[in-house]
Amino acid sequence: MIDDFASAHLTDVEEALRKAAAAEITPRFRQLAEHEIVEKSGPHDLVTIADRSAEEHLTASLTKLLPGSVVVGEEAVHADPSVYEALRGDAPVWIVDPVDGTRQFVHGEPEFCTLVALAQGGETLASWTYAPALDEMAVAVRGGGARLNGEALRAGSPEPGAVLEVAMSHPDFTTDEEKHALLGLRAPGVHTRVCGSAGLEYLNVARGALDAVAFSWELAWDHAAGLLLVAEAGGANLTLSGEPFRLFGGNALPFTAARDAATARRVRELLAG
Repeated sequence: MIDDFASAHLTDVEEALRKAAAAEITPRFRQLAEHEIVEKSGPHDLVTIADRSAEEHLTASLTKLLPGSVVVGEEAVHADPSVYEALRGDAPVWIVDPVDGTRQFVHGEPEFCTLVALAQGGETLASWTYAPALDEMAVAVRGGGARLNGEALRAGSPEPGAVLEVAMSHPDFTTDEEKHALLGLRAPGVHTRVCGSAGLEYLNVARGALDAVAFSWELAWDHAAGLLLVAEAGGANLTLSGEPFRLFGGNALPFTAARDAATARRVRELLAG
């Protein structure tokens, strides 16, 4: 039933994202006042009035589209961590990151996006990645492929012998153990850089512009949409233990998502040392 809903209402959700962005995000881009920006855990973890207002907008519109559904949003969980437990429940869940790449948004850079995924029972059924300043909308449906602005996405595979391009977690968000694992990527034939918006890095993997990501955190709103997008574009993901990523948590970190299964295995082996 929920699979059918996801397929039938793709454009309705797209429209909900566009309306939320037009009302709450785009008018504030490069227009934020100092009092509208707040640090959460540190200087790289910011929240703005746009994040909060867009999440409220999406919570209202998405639950109206699917009565009985609930929302697990980044800002709602920040206010009440128990909201996250809905991922383990039976109800369909909208997983929302209203502004992914808030740091970029605050600095007036266009590489930010809104992420929405529809999940139930720990399975992500559909996802939407919308970058309003770049005019890009990527949509994925479980078993139905991935598209960017209506065109099919295929991740492909890295060229044999080419240097792997990998985006990874910012050191500020890693434990000593995770830092050690990520140092494994400093290997011949691998070039790393710090990631930007997680949602857009996943899109880069799905379109074949980036070979892999390596992330040290597992919050669902950052990863649910992108992991499905990569999977439906032909990619794969693995946690440090060699198992697929679990939506509700408890993953061995860091984990990787890559253009193909062979690349995911290679990155995971480097992370494991």
